[in-house]
Amino acid sequence: MTFLNIPQNSFYAMLAVLGLLVIASCTRLFLSAKNPNKDYTELRQRIQSWWWIIALLFLVLAANRITAIVFLSFLSFLALKEFLSIVPTRLTDRRVIFWAYLSIPVQYYWVSMGWYGMFIIFIPVYVFLFLPMRMVLIGDTAGFIRSAGVLHWAVMLMVFSISHIAYLLTLPVKNVDAGNVGLVLFLLFMTQFNDVCQYIWGKMLGKHKIIPKVSPNKTWEGFIGGLLTITLCAGFVAPLLTPLAFEYGLGAGVIIGLAGFFGDVVLSSVKRDLQIKDSGSLIPGHGGILDRLDSVIYTAPLFFHFLYYATY
Repeated sequence: MTFLNIPQNSFYAMLAVLGLLVIASCTRLFLSAKNPNKDYTELRQRIQSWWWIIALLFLVLAANRITAIVFLSFLSFLALKEFLSIVPTRLTDRRVIFWAYLSIPVQYYWVSMGWYGMFIIFIPVYVFLFLPMRMVLIGDTAGFIRSAGVLHWAVMLMVFSISHIAYLLTLPVKNVDAGNVGLVLFLLFMTQFNDVCQYIWGKMLGKHKIIPKVSPNKTWEGFIGGLLTITLCAGFVAPLLTPLAFEYGLGAGVIIGLAGFFGDVVLSSVKRDLQIKDSGSLIPGHGGILDRLDSVIYTAPLFFHFLYYATY
């Protein structure tokens, strides 16, 4: 059964997410009425931004596969652009950066074709080797190693990692009640839910810092509590939205919980190194696009390959 071209279980998952947004909005209104002297502007902006993000995502997923792939390629473009705008680059790198951007439509073209072999090696092999070659032809050796490292890392994280979300849409359907949309919903929802769970557990029980120099608010209690919560939740949700059985769903939950944490702190390290709070201001209440994609940059490829190994 499908609703608006969305398989049954995925449609119900979307309704559940919208229900959570309604609860969040009502809670914010209640808090504002109860504490009129307290400023809830940031909370209001965050919730409003989530409404726009979720609405856009659901519309894209409900359209068709190509539309969703194009949307995700644009997301890679925004992420790469934002990353390169905050990380210092050499003036001579501008001609090389053009080729980094050009890797986006090529990578997503392989995705749209469902050509797994080229999708998996194009950036780690061909782009990885090509970018330094192009830098050599320019002839500027000052800062060469640092520049090559920045460009390689940028393309790997912002293009290669994010493109794994798009490739989920091209995999053979093995759960007809959820379709490929279910795979994307599972990955994105579990990743964001993991962030929320670690935050809540940290606020309630957090006492012991994990890496205070990188992220002072991260605690062992928040990390372990969030990891256990997301693992158990993934075990029950995975059979509904993915081809994974309960025990494999638990494995996916562990991977998402661990990877989400490290994605968050790795990007936090980047921002601390650059001495900035947010990567941008594109999303009111959240910061930049990277402030919302930091966890999924790590969870997307790791979940994809776990799923691919377990079921394909």
